[in-house]
Amino acid sequence: MVATETQTTQVYQVYIKATPERIWQAITDPEMIAKFFFGTRPDAPLTVVGSRVRSWSPDRSKLWTDNEVLEADPPRRLVHTWRSLYDEDLAGEQESRVTWEIEPQEGGYSKLTLVHDRLEGAPKTAASVSGGWMLIISGLKTLLETGEPLTRFER
Repeated sequence: MVATETQTTQVYQVYIKATPERIWQAITDPEMIAKFFFGTRPDAPLTVVGSRVRSWSPDRSKLWTDNEVLEADPPRRLVHTWRSLYDEDLAGEQESRVTWEIEPQEGGYSKLTLVHDRLEGAPKTAASVSGGWMLIISGLKTLLETGEPLTRFER
């Protein structure tokens, strides 16, 4: 799916040759996240409901996001808020929500569905992240299936 800036709910799906547990670890562990998520450096795992998790640029000089974990049901579902702080225009918009759903499949793989919604008050964010999410989940798939990141980011 290719999202457009008018979509207030964006849905992305990919099948990954990995267990739900491996995918869960990758989407919640700061060291793993840095390998597929533009080099971002979360300051804590995304596993404690109610916690704020701030993510930083690869060199830790700029705060990129400040999100709250809303749900954590390992290894099935992770829900957190989303607010982009790496751009002044995006930072001024309302918070949106990201949901990661992991479903085991027969044959040793899993279906990952990422839903980014509540974008009504964040049209610039909706336009900005639409291409980014595909690169992120493609990078996650590549990392888990090959052990190598899809794209190298500055550390």
